[in-house]
Parts: sequence; C-alpha cells; structure tokens
Amino acid sequence: MNDVDLLELAASLAEAAGREILAVRAGGFTVDHKEDHSPVTLADMRAERVIVAGLRAAVPEIPVIAEEEVAAGRLTEPGARFWLVDPLDGTREFAAGRDEFAVCVGLVVEGRVVLGAVGAPAQGAVYGGIVGAGAWRQDATGRRPIAARLPPEEGITVYASRHYADDPLLAEYLARYKVAHLTNIGSALKFCRLAEGVADFYPRLGRTMEWDTAAPQAVLEAAGGRVVTMDERPLRYGKAGFENPHFLCFGAG
Repeated sequence: MNDVDLLELAASLAEAAGREILAVRAGGFTVDHKEDHSPVTLADMRAERVIVAGLRAAVPEIPVIAEEEVAAGRLTEPGARFWLVDPLDGTREFAAGRDEFAVCVGLVVEGRVVLGAVGAPAQGAVYGGIVGAGAWRQDATGRRPIAARLPPEEGITVYASRHYADDPLLAEYLARYKVAHLTNIGSALKFCRLAEGVADFYPRLGRTMEWDTAAPQAVLEAAGGRVVTMDERPLRYGKAGFENPHFLCFGAG
C-alpha cells in the first residue's frame, strides 16, 4: 500500500469505529476508570477492536500501538513505521454527553507523523491528510480539500482544552498574543479546526499521549499548519512511555 491507500484505510476504519461509538451512546453505557484514573467506556473498547483488527489484517507488517491495549499492559514494539490509535479521544466529553470526541488513526515513520485520519462521529465527518500532499474533510456533502489560514489582522482565534480553561498558565501564555476569540473544547477536534481554517492557534500546556496527537498533527501539517514543542522543535514520536511534552499548534504563516 502507498500513502494514499494507507490513508484511505485509516479513514475507513475511523468511520467504522465512529459507528460503534454512536451505537454505544444510543444504547447507554457506564464509565469505568483505568489505573491512571482516566475514564474508559465500552465505546473505547469496541472502537479500538474495529481499528486494530482492520489495521493488522490489511498491513500486518506495520505495528499498532493502541491506547487501550497499552493500558491493559499489551506493549508492542513500535519499529521504524507504526500506527498510533486513539479509538475515542475525548472520553470525558463523550461521557458527559457532549459531541467533542474523535477517533484518531495516525502513521509514524522514523519518528515523524506522515499521515492520519481523525473521525468526528457526532458531526458525521472525517478529516484526513498526508504531510506534504494536502488535507481534506469528508462528510455527507462529499470530500473537499481544507487548508490552514493566515492569522487575520483583527487578532487570532484560539482553541484550547476545555479541561484547562481556568489554568493560569494558559492565560499567562496567551497574554503575549492579540487574541480576538478564545474557545474551549475537548479532543483532537481542536487540531482540525485549525486545519480547516476556522482557528489559528492551539497551545497545549497539559499532559497528552502520542496516540492523542499523531493523527490530528498529520492532518494539521498536511493542511499547511505546524506543531512544535515549546522550544520550537517538531513534535516527534516513539518516545519512551509515549508521553508528549507541552506543544503549540499554529495555522498557516
């Protein structure tokens, strides 16, 4: 499979996982907690099974690192190429009845994301991108290319995490920018809003894992944006423990 084929595979599995998530939501569910106290539901588990099985069947030579498998103690050696899967990014939002959750399937090569698909099940949409080749959004109206925008003169639109909305560190950091609008939402959809030119900046000053960010970083970078650490270095993958440092996401420019 070439990169286009791999992206189509990731996107189709993100959509299939999204259908599982919506079915669980319609039928009712309970919320459990993992050892790190983060929430998990039947939707996380069912979505991950669909994605992992599909990837391993289609491209068995590419290792799969999936959030719930890691949480259960199943550790897979990444290799030079590997998938990173977050079957339900924004479980807290999902559990609270909000629509700000996503499905993330990203491919890493030599420490850098190269492509990814981000499903937005509640919106009936999926975003996809190959770094260096462009990004798109697909929904009921079809598929269209998307691109990050240059910051408008009146000030930037910032998307930030809902769960860090009252963090004084965020307010202190944003004070250096001319901010016209600030919106707080959960999940990887923040990256996608930058990728489709709706917002300009997403600072992440809290904890994330590599499976949270690989796919949406690919979409944003494919759309002309960039994701860097606080010292302006590219956000890389395959780190020990799969934990990210703080990072910054920018639109075009």
